[in-house]
Amino acid sequence: MTSADPMPRRRLFRTGLALTAAAAVAPALASAPASAAPGAETVDLGREFGDLERRYGARLGVYARNARTGRTAAYRAGEPFAMCSTFKAFAAAAVLRDHAGCAPLDKVIHYPARDILDNSQYSDDHLATGMTVGEACAAAIQYSDNTAGNLLLRQIGGPQGLTRFFRSLGDRVSRLDRWETDLNTAVPGDPRDTSTPRALGESFERLTLGRALARADREQLVTWLKGNTTSGQRFGAGLPAGWVLADKTGTGSYATANDIGVAWTTRQTPVLLTVLSTKDAEDAPVDNELIRRAAEVLAAALAPGE
Repeated sequence: MTSADPMPRRRLFRTGLALTAAAAVAPALASAPASAAPGAETVDLGREFGDLERRYGARLGVYARNARTGRTAAYRAGEPFAMCSTFKAFAAAAVLRDHAGCAPLDKVIHYPARDILDNSQYSDDHLATGMTVGEACAAAIQYSDNTAGNLLLRQIGGPQGLTRFFRSLGDRVSRLDRWETDLNTAVPGDPRDTSTPRALGESFERLTLGRALARADREQLVTWLKGNTTSGQRFGAGLPAGWVLADKTGTGSYATANDIGVAWTTRQTPVLLTVLSTKDAEDAPVDNELIRRAAEVLAAALAPGE
């Protein structure tokens, strides 16, 4: 349910698909995330994030880690938040890892007009021809195309299939229960379609920096994430110039605004970032500025001078 940046949509999509794995992951990917050094620092940013909550009238959840130094920041990291469209990155990862045989990336998926949902421009444009699985992965991640998200879920056994994928990563918390667009209701206290900042961030790290995926699949996932067009006012606006970002956003009711990603600093240091937020009123306005400010705070605390 996120909106795209103003850069031409078709050119960006083609670029996201065309990048070779080697070019797409120019900041060298470690075969496994760096282990926290003994005594690695946990940065207390409670005051800064509490100030942001009060300023924007929101509940904020944060988990972030410098994968080289182990320096970590967490705020409400064990509290549940609605995942919304961040699930699409994990659905694409599940396709890459588990479904090369029954759903290779060049397999064409056809779908009827009744399946087209809101915020599904790429799927709508390709209604007559269908999409390949790879195109559906790119559309779901880079444009948050809702129809493409559901098509990916169909390849992996639906919402329950994605929950099983989370469990296979060692994530006992994250769960998907519904399809697009019902999963975006984000009602406070509803456990469906939720995760915590720590669980979501650690699962994302295993996929993008660790060994949960084969190297080629990991590089393909990061290629798609680097082509994301929906975070220009979130992480994309809050991180320092020169950092290379690979991320996925999510947006829902109750002003739910999320961004999860990994960013490489100008010194090639990978920094994992998970910021989830919500408000009490169902029709409250989304504050991209809240996510931008949280990203600024994290970058300064976890990778100063980089």
